Amino acid sequence: MAQTKEVPGLKEALRNKDTTAATAAIKEYLLQQNKIPLNIGIIGESGSGKSTFINALRNKCDDEEGAAATDVVETTSIGLPYPYPNSPNVILWDLRGIGTTKSPAKKYLKLVEFQKFDFFIIISDTRFRENDVKLAAEIQKRKKKFYFVRSKIDNDIRAEERKRDFSEKETLTKIREDCVQKLRELGIKSPQVFLVSSFDLHLYDFSLLHKTLEGELPSNKRDTLLFVMPSINPEIINRKKKAFKRKIYLFATLSGAAAGVPVPGLSIAVDIVVLAGAVTYFVHGFGLDIPSLKRLCDRTGMSYTDLCKDIKSELAAAEITHKLLLKVLTQIAGTAALIGAEEICRFIPIIGIPLSMGLSFTTTYRLLDFILQQLAEDAHMVFNKAIQLHI
Repeated sequence: MAQTKEVPGLKEALRNKDTTAATAAIKEYLLQQNKIPLNIGIIGESGSGKSTFINALRNKCDDEEGAAATDVVETTSIGLPYPYPNSPNVILWDLRGIGTTKSPAKKYLKLVEFQKFDFFIIISDTRFRENDVKLAAEIQKRKKKFYFVRSKIDNDIRAEERKRDFSEKETLTKIREDCVQKLRELGIKSPQVFLVSSFDLHLYDFSLLHKTLEGELPSNKRDTLLFVMPSINPEIINRKKKAFKRKIYLFATLSGAAAGVPVPGLSIAVDIVVLAGAVTYFVHGFGLDIPSLKRLCDRTGMSYTDLCKDIKSELAAAEITHKLLLKVLTQIAGTAALIGAEEICRFIPIIGIPLSMGLSFTTTYRLLDFILQQLAEDAHMVFNKAIQLHI
Protein backbone atom coordinates (compact mmCIF):
# COMPACT_ATOMS: atom_id res chain seq x y z
CA MET A 1 0.00 0.00 0.00
CA ALA A 2 1.07 3.58 -0.62
CA GLN A 3 3.37 5.33 1.81
CA THR A 4 4.32 9.00 1.54
CA LYS A 5 7.58 8.10 -0.23
CA GLU A 6 5.58 6.39 -2.98
CA VAL A 7 3.66 9.59 -3.75
CA PRO A 8 5.99 11.87 -5.75
CA GLY A 9 6.38 15.27 -4.10
CA LEU A 10 4.25 14.49 -1.03
CA LYS A 11 7.05 13.87 1.48
CA GLU A 12 8.78 17.13 0.55
CA ALA A 13 5.50 19.08 0.66
CA LEU A 14 4.69 17.73 4.13
CA ARG A 15 8.20 18.51 5.33
CA ASN A 16 7.81 22.08 4.05
CA LYS A 17 4.31 22.31 5.59
CA ASP A 18 2.97 23.26 2.14
CA THR A 19 -0.77 22.49 2.03
CA THR A 20 -1.19 23.39 -1.65
CA ALA A 21 1.74 21.26 -2.81
CA ALA A 22 0.67 18.32 -0.61
CA THR A 23 -2.89 18.25 -1.97
CA ALA A 24 -1.61 18.69 -5.55
CA ALA A 25 0.78 15.74 -5.11
CA ILE A 26 -2.03 13.50 -3.85
CA LYS A 27 -4.36 14.59 -6.66
CA GLU A 28 -1.71 13.73 -9.24
CA TYR A 29 -0.97 10.39 -7.58
CA LEU A 30 -4.65 9.40 -7.56
CA LEU A 31 -4.94 10.49 -11.19
CA GLN A 32 -1.95 8.37 -12.23
CA GLN A 33 -3.44 5.30 -10.51
CA ASN A 34 -6.24 5.47 -13.08
CA LYS A 35 -3.86 5.64 -16.05
CA ILE A 36 -2.48 2.10 -16.12
CA PRO A 37 -2.75 1.12 -19.82
CA LEU A 38 -4.72 -1.94 -20.91
CA ASN A 39 -5.06 -2.87 -24.60
CA ILE A 40 -7.44 -5.68 -25.54
CA GLY A 41 -7.60 -7.03 -29.09
CA ILE A 42 -11.04 -8.27 -30.23
CA ILE A 43 -10.58 -10.37 -33.38
CA GLY A 44 -13.43 -11.57 -35.58
CA GLU A 45 -14.78 -11.79 -39.11
CA SER A 46 -17.41 -9.37 -40.37
CA GLY A 47 -20.81 -10.23 -38.89
CA SER A 48 -19.35 -12.22 -35.99
CA GLY A 49 -20.77 -9.80 -33.44
CA LYS A 50 -17.44 -8.34 -32.34
CA SER A 51 -18.49 -4.69 -32.72
CA THR A 52 -21.69 -5.28 -30.72
CA PHE A 53 -19.58 -7.07 -28.10
CA ILE A 54 -17.26 -4.06 -27.89
CA ASN A 55 -20.22 -1.70 -27.52
CA ALA A 56 -21.76 -3.84 -24.78
CA LEU A 57 -18.49 -3.87 -22.83
CA ARG A 58 -18.38 -0.07 -23.11
CA ASN A 59 -22.08 0.25 -22.15
CA LYS A 60 -22.91 1.92 -25.48
CA CYS A 61 -25.79 1.47 -27.90
CA ASP A 62 -24.80 0.34 -31.41
CA ASP A 63 -26.08 3.59 -32.94
CA GLU A 64 -24.58 5.88 -30.30
CA GLU A 65 -21.87 8.38 -31.16
CA GLY A 66 -18.46 6.82 -30.58
CA ALA A 67 -19.79 3.25 -30.79
CA ALA A 68 -18.08 0.59 -32.89
CA ALA A 69 -19.78 0.35 -36.28
CA THR A 70 -21.89 -2.80 -36.61
CA ASP A 71 -22.63 -2.85 -40.35
CA VAL A 72 -22.64 -6.29 -41.94
CA VAL A 73 -19.95 -5.16 -44.41
CA GLU A 74 -16.47 -5.05 -42.85
CA THR A 75 -16.09 -1.50 -41.53
CA THR A 76 -12.65 -1.54 -39.93
CA SER A 77 -9.18 -1.03 -41.31
CA ILE A 78 -6.74 -3.47 -39.75
CA GLY A 79 -7.86 -2.18 -36.36
CA LEU A 80 -9.77 0.65 -34.71
CA PRO A 81 -9.39 1.73 -31.05
CA TYR A 82 -12.41 2.20 -28.77
CA PRO A 83 -11.43 3.60 -25.36
CA TYR A 84 -13.73 3.25 -22.36
CA PRO A 85 -15.70 6.47 -21.75
CA ASN A 86 -14.51 6.91 -18.15
CA SER A 87 -11.10 5.29 -18.64
CA PRO A 88 -9.33 6.23 -21.88
CA ASN A 89 -6.31 4.22 -20.69
CA VAL A 90 -8.31 1.03 -21.37
CA ILE A 91 -8.81 0.42 -25.09
CA LEU A 92 -10.79 -2.27 -26.89
CA TRP A 93 -9.40 -2.75 -30.40
CA ASP A 94 -11.78 -3.83 -33.17
CA LEU A 95 -9.45 -6.02 -35.25
CA ARG A 96 -10.36 -7.50 -38.61
CA GLY A 97 -10.49 -11.28 -38.79
CA ILE A 98 -7.40 -12.92 -40.19
CA GLY A 99 -9.45 -14.30 -43.08
CA THR A 100 -10.33 -10.82 -44.37
CA THR A 101 -6.67 -9.71 -44.46
CA LYS A 102 -5.56 -12.76 -46.48
CA SER A 103 -2.33 -12.70 -44.45
CA PRO A 104 -0.60 -15.56 -42.65
CA ALA A 105 -0.77 -15.43 -38.84
CA LYS A 106 2.78 -14.09 -38.40
CA LYS A 107 2.23 -11.23 -40.84
CA TYR A 108 -1.20 -10.50 -39.36
CA LEU A 109 0.24 -10.07 -35.86
CA LYS A 110 2.88 -7.73 -37.25
CA LEU A 111 0.19 -5.68 -39.01
CA VAL A 112 -1.84 -5.24 -35.82
CA GLU A 113 1.28 -4.38 -33.76
CA PHE A 114 1.03 -7.47 -31.58
CA GLN A 115 3.29 -6.27 -28.75
CA LYS A 116 0.98 -3.47 -27.59
CA PHE A 117 -1.82 -5.88 -26.62
CA ASP A 118 -2.26 -7.40 -23.17
CA PHE A 119 -4.46 -10.23 -24.48
CA PHE A 120 -6.75 -11.19 -27.35
CA ILE A 121 -10.37 -12.33 -27.62
CA ILE A 122 -11.13 -14.36 -30.76
CA ILE A 123 -14.85 -14.15 -31.44
CA SER A 124 -17.15 -16.14 -33.74
CA ASP A 125 -20.91 -16.51 -34.09
CA THR A 126 -20.58 -20.04 -35.53
CA ARG A 127 -17.75 -22.54 -35.35
CA PHE A 128 -14.15 -21.44 -35.03
CA ARG A 129 -12.11 -21.94 -38.17
CA GLU A 130 -8.62 -23.05 -39.08
CA ASN A 131 -7.44 -19.45 -39.42
CA ASP A 132 -8.57 -18.75 -35.84
CA VAL A 133 -6.53 -21.68 -34.59
CA LYS A 134 -3.43 -20.68 -36.56
CA LEU A 135 -3.69 -17.20 -35.09
CA ALA A 136 -4.17 -18.56 -31.55
CA ALA A 137 -1.13 -20.82 -31.95
CA GLU A 138 1.01 -17.89 -33.08
CA ILE A 139 -0.20 -15.76 -30.15
CA GLN A 140 0.63 -18.60 -27.77
CA LYS A 141 4.13 -18.93 -29.22
CA ARG A 142 4.68 -15.28 -28.34
CA LYS A 143 3.69 -15.85 -24.70
CA LYS A 144 0.42 -13.94 -24.69
CA LYS A 145 -3.09 -15.01 -23.71
CA PHE A 146 -6.05 -15.56 -26.02
CA TYR A 147 -9.67 -16.50 -25.32
CA PHE A 148 -12.37 -17.91 -27.58
CA VAL A 149 -15.81 -16.28 -27.35
CA ARG A 150 -18.80 -17.80 -29.11
CA SER A 151 -21.18 -14.88 -29.67
CA LYS A 152 -24.91 -14.43 -30.39
CA ILE A 153 -25.91 -17.25 -28.04
CA ASP A 154 -29.31 -15.59 -27.59
CA ASN A 155 -30.02 -16.30 -31.29
CA ASP A 156 -29.22 -19.99 -30.81
CA ILE A 157 -31.45 -20.22 -27.74
CA ARG A 158 -34.37 -18.59 -29.54
CA ALA A 159 -34.01 -20.99 -32.46
CA GLU A 160 -33.93 -24.04 -30.18
CA GLU A 161 -36.86 -22.86 -28.04
CA ARG A 162 -39.24 -23.84 -30.85
CA LYS A 163 -38.45 -27.53 -30.25
CA ARG A 164 -40.74 -29.50 -27.92
CA ASP A 165 -37.87 -31.08 -26.00
CA PHE A 166 -35.96 -27.80 -25.57
CA SER A 167 -33.54 -27.53 -22.66
CA GLU A 168 -31.43 -24.39 -22.34
CA LYS A 169 -28.77 -26.20 -20.33
CA GLU A 170 -28.47 -28.99 -22.88
CA THR A 171 -28.40 -26.51 -25.77
CA LEU A 172 -25.57 -24.52 -24.18
CA THR A 173 -23.63 -27.69 -23.39
CA LYS A 174 -23.98 -28.89 -27.00
CA ILE A 175 -22.81 -25.55 -28.45
CA ARG A 176 -19.83 -25.44 -26.10
CA GLU A 177 -18.84 -29.05 -26.77
CA ASP A 178 -19.13 -28.59 -30.54
CA CYS A 179 -16.81 -25.56 -30.39
CA VAL A 180 -14.32 -27.32 -28.12
CA GLN A 181 -14.31 -30.45 -30.31
CA LYS A 182 -13.67 -28.42 -33.45
CA LEU A 183 -10.81 -26.52 -31.81
CA ARG A 184 -9.26 -29.77 -30.61
CA GLU A 185 -9.48 -31.24 -34.11
CA LEU A 186 -7.65 -28.16 -35.37
CA GLY A 187 -4.84 -28.52 -32.84
CA ILE A 188 -5.77 -26.59 -29.67
CA LYS A 189 -5.09 -28.91 -26.72
CA SER A 190 -7.32 -27.60 -23.91
CA PRO A 191 -9.51 -24.89 -25.39
CA GLN A 192 -11.76 -22.75 -23.21
CA VAL A 193 -14.83 -21.41 -24.99
CA PHE A 194 -17.06 -18.75 -23.43
CA LEU A 195 -20.67 -18.45 -24.59
CA VAL A 196 -21.83 -14.83 -24.64
CA SER A 197 -24.80 -12.70 -25.66
CA SER A 198 -23.84 -9.06 -26.09
CA PHE A 199 -27.46 -8.06 -25.47
CA ASP A 200 -27.60 -10.02 -22.21
CA LEU A 201 -24.15 -9.88 -20.63
CA HIS A 202 -25.64 -10.96 -17.30
CA LEU A 203 -26.46 -14.37 -18.81
CA TYR A 204 -24.33 -17.33 -19.93
CA ASP A 205 -20.52 -17.19 -19.58
CA PHE A 206 -19.63 -13.50 -19.49
CA SER A 207 -19.05 -13.44 -15.73
CA LEU A 208 -16.84 -16.54 -16.05
CA LEU A 209 -14.93 -14.89 -18.89
CA HIS A 210 -14.32 -11.79 -16.79
CA LYS A 211 -13.24 -13.85 -13.78
CA THR A 212 -10.80 -15.80 -15.98
CA LEU A 213 -9.34 -12.62 -17.49
CA GLU A 214 -9.03 -11.03 -14.07
CA GLY A 215 -7.26 -14.07 -12.66
CA GLU A 216 -4.70 -14.27 -15.48
CA LEU A 217 -3.76 -10.60 -15.73
CA PRO A 218 -0.74 -9.17 -13.89
CA SER A 219 -1.74 -7.73 -10.50
CA ASN A 220 -1.20 -4.10 -11.55
CA LYS A 221 -3.73 -4.48 -14.39
CA ARG A 222 -6.27 -6.65 -12.60
CA ASP A 223 -8.03 -3.76 -10.88
CA THR A 224 -7.86 -1.71 -14.08
CA LEU A 225 -9.93 -4.34 -15.89
CA LEU A 226 -12.33 -4.74 -12.97
CA PHE A 227 -12.87 -0.98 -12.77
CA VAL A 228 -14.09 -0.68 -16.37
CA MET A 229 -16.25 -3.82 -16.45
CA PRO A 230 -19.98 -3.00 -16.55
CA SER A 231 -21.79 -3.90 -13.32
CA ILE A 232 -23.98 -6.46 -15.05
CA ASN A 233 -24.38 -9.01 -12.28
CA PRO A 234 -24.13 -9.22 -8.48
CA GLU A 235 -20.86 -11.17 -8.64
CA ILE A 236 -19.02 -8.42 -10.53
CA ILE A 237 -20.45 -5.74 -8.23
CA ASN A 238 -19.25 -7.69 -5.18
CA ARG A 239 -15.79 -8.19 -6.70
CA LYS A 240 -15.60 -4.46 -7.33
CA LYS A 241 -16.62 -3.72 -3.77
CA LYS A 242 -13.93 -6.07 -2.44
CA ALA A 243 -11.24 -4.49 -4.65
CA PHE A 244 -12.32 -0.97 -3.73
CA LYS A 245 -12.24 -1.84 -0.04
CA ARG A 246 -8.59 -2.85 -0.39
CA LYS A 247 -7.87 0.63 -1.73
CA ILE A 248 -9.44 2.28 1.31
CA TYR A 249 -6.29 1.38 3.27
CA LEU A 250 -4.24 3.31 0.70
CA PHE A 251 -6.44 6.39 0.95
CA ALA A 252 -6.47 6.26 4.76
CA THR A 253 -2.66 5.96 4.83
CA LEU A 254 -2.32 9.14 2.79
CA SER A 255 -4.68 10.89 5.18
CA GLY A 256 -2.74 9.70 8.22
CA ALA A 257 0.55 10.91 6.73
CA ALA A 258 -0.78 14.45 6.37
CA ALA A 259 -1.91 14.42 10.01
CA GLY A 260 1.74 13.99 11.02
CA VAL A 261 2.51 17.62 10.15
CA PRO A 262 1.59 20.08 12.93
CA VAL A 263 0.00 22.73 10.72
CA PRO A 264 -3.61 23.72 11.50
CA GLY A 265 -5.95 22.80 8.65
CA LEU A 266 -3.40 20.81 6.62
CA SER A 267 -4.82 17.41 7.53
CA ILE A 268 -8.41 18.47 6.81
CA ALA A 269 -7.39 19.97 3.44
CA VAL A 270 -5.61 16.76 2.48
CA ASP A 271 -8.47 14.60 3.78
CA ILE A 272 -10.99 16.34 1.53
CA VAL A 273 -8.78 15.79 -1.53
CA VAL A 274 -8.23 12.13 -0.61
CA LEU A 275 -11.93 11.53 0.09
CA ALA A 276 -13.01 13.25 -3.14
CA GLY A 277 -10.56 11.16 -5.16
CA ALA A 278 -11.69 7.94 -3.51
CA VAL A 279 -15.41 8.65 -3.83
CA THR A 280 -15.05 9.64 -7.49
CA TYR A 281 -13.17 6.38 -8.11
CA PHE A 282 -15.91 4.33 -6.40
CA VAL A 283 -18.78 6.10 -8.16
CA HIS A 284 -17.25 5.70 -11.62
CA GLY A 285 -16.19 2.12 -10.92
CA PHE A 286 -19.76 1.11 -10.03
CA GLY A 287 -21.13 3.00 -13.05
CA LEU A 288 -23.12 5.37 -10.81
CA ASP A 289 -21.87 8.59 -12.40
CA ILE A 290 -24.35 10.58 -14.47
CA PRO A 291 -23.00 9.73 -17.97
CA SER A 292 -22.84 5.99 -17.18
CA LEU A 293 -26.37 5.94 -15.80
CA LYS A 294 -27.67 7.80 -18.86
CA ARG A 295 -25.95 5.31 -21.17
CA LEU A 296 -27.60 2.49 -19.21
CA CYS A 297 -30.97 4.19 -19.71
CA ASP A 298 -30.33 4.39 -23.45
CA ARG A 299 -29.53 0.66 -23.58
CA THR A 300 -32.49 -0.45 -21.46
CA GLY A 301 -35.14 2.10 -22.43
CA MET A 302 -35.71 3.06 -18.77
CA SER A 303 -36.17 6.73 -17.93
CA TYR A 304 -33.33 8.39 -16.01
CA THR A 305 -35.77 9.53 -13.30
CA ASP A 306 -37.11 6.01 -12.72
CA LEU A 307 -33.62 4.52 -12.64
CA CYS A 308 -32.33 7.01 -10.06
CA LYS A 309 -35.35 7.55 -7.81
CA ASP A 310 -34.39 4.77 -5.37
CA ILE A 311 -30.68 5.63 -5.16
CA LYS A 312 -29.77 6.27 -1.52
CA SER A 313 -26.34 7.84 -1.65
CA GLU A 314 -26.23 11.54 -2.42
CA LEU A 315 -22.85 10.91 -4.03
CA ALA A 316 -24.30 8.71 -6.79
CA ALA A 317 -25.85 10.34 -9.88
CA ALA A 318 -24.20 13.60 -8.85
CA GLU A 319 -21.17 15.75 -9.58
CA ILE A 320 -18.64 15.09 -6.81
CA THR A 321 -17.67 18.48 -5.39
CA HIS A 322 -15.98 19.35 -2.10
CA LYS A 323 -19.18 21.13 -1.03
CA LEU A 324 -21.33 18.03 -1.65
CA LEU A 325 -18.76 15.81 0.03
CA LEU A 326 -18.66 17.99 3.15
CA LYS A 327 -22.46 17.96 3.27
CA VAL A 328 -22.55 14.16 3.13
CA LEU A 329 -19.75 13.78 5.70
CA THR A 330 -21.54 15.97 8.24
CA GLN A 331 -24.54 13.66 8.00
CA ILE A 332 -22.51 10.59 8.96
CA ALA A 333 -22.67 10.02 12.72
CA GLY A 334 -19.50 10.79 14.66
CA THR A 335 -17.60 12.53 11.84
CA ALA A 336 -17.42 15.97 13.47
CA ALA A 337 -16.27 14.50 16.80
CA LEU A 338 -13.48 12.48 15.16
CA ILE A 339 -12.21 15.44 13.11
CA GLY A 340 -12.32 17.68 16.18
CA ALA A 341 -10.43 15.16 18.28
CA GLU A 342 -7.78 14.84 15.57
CA GLU A 343 -7.15 18.60 15.49
CA ILE A 344 -6.94 18.82 19.29
CA CYS A 345 -4.52 15.88 19.55
CA ARG A 346 -2.06 17.56 17.18
CA PHE A 347 -1.04 20.00 19.89
CA ILE A 348 -0.56 17.54 22.75
CA PRO A 349 3.19 17.34 23.51
CA ILE A 350 5.06 14.19 22.42
CA ILE A 351 2.10 11.86 21.90
CA GLY A 352 -0.15 14.32 20.03
CA ILE A 353 1.12 13.77 16.51
CA PRO A 354 0.98 9.93 16.61
CA LEU A 355 -2.52 10.14 18.10
CA SER A 356 -3.60 12.59 15.41
CA MET A 357 -2.23 10.36 12.65
CA GLY A 358 -4.08 7.36 14.05
CA LEU A 359 -7.33 9.29 14.33
CA SER A 360 -6.98 10.64 10.80
CA PHE A 361 -6.39 7.14 9.42
CA THR A 362 -9.35 5.75 11.37
CA THR A 363 -11.68 8.62 10.39
CA THR A 364 -10.88 8.35 6.68
CA TYR A 365 -11.14 4.55 6.74
CA ARG A 366 -14.52 4.54 8.49
CA LEU A 367 -15.98 7.26 6.27
CA LEU A 368 -14.90 5.58 3.05
CA ASP A 369 -16.06 2.18 4.26
CA PHE A 370 -19.51 3.61 5.01
CA ILE A 371 -19.71 5.40 1.65
CA LEU A 372 -18.51 2.29 -0.23
CA GLN A 373 -21.16 0.13 1.42
CA GLN A 374 -23.92 2.57 0.42
CA LEU A 375 -22.66 2.89 -3.16
CA ALA A 376 -22.44 -0.92 -3.51
CA GLU A 377 -26.07 -1.21 -2.39
CA ASP A 378 -27.04 1.40 -4.99
CA ALA A 379 -25.13 -0.50 -7.69
CA HIS A 380 -27.08 -3.67 -6.83
CA MET A 381 -30.35 -1.71 -6.91
CA VAL A 382 -29.55 -0.22 -10.33
CA PHE A 383 -28.63 -3.67 -11.66
CA ASN A 384 -31.89 -5.18 -10.37
CA LYS A 385 -33.92 -2.42 -12.01
CA ALA A 386 -32.12 -2.78 -15.32
CA ILE A 387 -32.41 -6.57 -15.28
CA GLN A 388 -36.19 -6.45 -14.79
CA LEU A 389 -36.46 -5.08 -18.31
CA HIS A 390 -34.86 -8.28 -19.67
CA ILE A 391 -37.23 -10.66 -17.89
